[in-house]
Amino acid sequence: KSAVTKEVIASRHENWWRYRELLPVRNTENVVSLGEIMTPLISLQRIANDLGVTNDIVVKDEGRLPTGSFKARGLALAVSMAKELGVTKMAMPTNGNAGSALAAYASRAGIETVVFCPDDTPQCNVDEIALQGARLYKVNGLINDCGKLVGAGKEEAGWFDCSTLKEPYRIEGKKTMGLELAEQLGWKVPDAIFYPTGGGTGLIGMWKAFNELEQIGFIGTKRPKMVAVQASTCAPIVRAFEEGERHARPWENASTYAAGIRVPVALGDFLILDALKESNGFAIAVDDSEIKEALDEIAKREGLLMCPEGAATYAAFKQTLKDGRIGKNEKVVLFNCATGLKYEMPSGGMPLDRNAPDI
Repeated sequence: KSAVTKEVIASRHENWWRYRELLPVRNTENVVSLGEIMTPLISLQRIANDLGVTNDIVVKDEGRLPTGSFKARGLALAVSMAKELGVTKMAMPTNGNAGSALAAYASRAGIETVVFCPDDTPQCNVDEIALQGARLYKVNGLINDCGKLVGAGKEEAGWFDCSTLKEPYRIEGKKTMGLELAEQLGWKVPDAIFYPTGGGTGLIGMWKAFNELEQIGFIGTKRPKMVAVQASTCAPIVRAFEEGERHARPWENASTYAAGIRVPVALGDFLILDALKESNGFAIAVDDSEIKEALDEIAKREGLLMCPEGAATYAAFKQTLKDGRIGKNEKVVLFNCATGLKYEMPSGGMPLDRNAPDI
């Protein structure tokens, strides 16, 4: 409690390293940075009016971070700690954005990286991972199959396994989402947070952040409802929550337009489910068609280009407004986990003859 004050934090540069007393990196020379910022809160005022919502609907837009996604948070911390601990080679499975963040931050630190991704990973992600220096393998399977290859090769290949929750520092990076959000809201928390959930590190990390902030006296006992959003065609956390289970069975034949949340089994499933229950939150699944409609609506009504995973949170929010799980007077934060510019978009534009324009 005596190590840092709100006033000291407010005086520092606007990036997540301003919370350094709550982060594990001990020597500042080991911090690996690519120019991080505090990501903005964007109010969806027109949409709120459309829906008759009397409080804010706010998007925390993580697409403004280096490598264009919230994965930069976890991997910046993981790579910084790898540097501090003398790690020289790292490997991980990815659906795209995490691999990009690892490749970028590890190259910045001079650490060798090996990345495994499903062979249908969006080409933009594949190309950026390779371009940023990783040795990349495209696997004929899903992310859990890629994870098995990472685990099987670590002894022989000598790499450090950076898979979700198989090292302790990515969650510390994702924790900064909660620290940052609370500060941006005047050291308060919203009524509900809708979070696109695959491996769930961010949801777990934010829950940890709120508990730590209470312990040092920065916030009170109030907690937001934590809402895990998944696709209906890959929803192991939703199924486990609805069945009252503490662990989630692997989802068979997982598929979804929102590739980042196509995670058939999450290692930290029990931690996600614990956070949902402790916060009086819930898990909810949305169809791919609803995700696409949500992405289109926000782009056209608010000018904000969300990623599919982020758009899933808005689709889920609308569904919960209808069924009453979220009230129209509740302050809600939706997490957009990556820039929509990294994803394939519908073709647009119409041909026009410059010599005979008919507009």
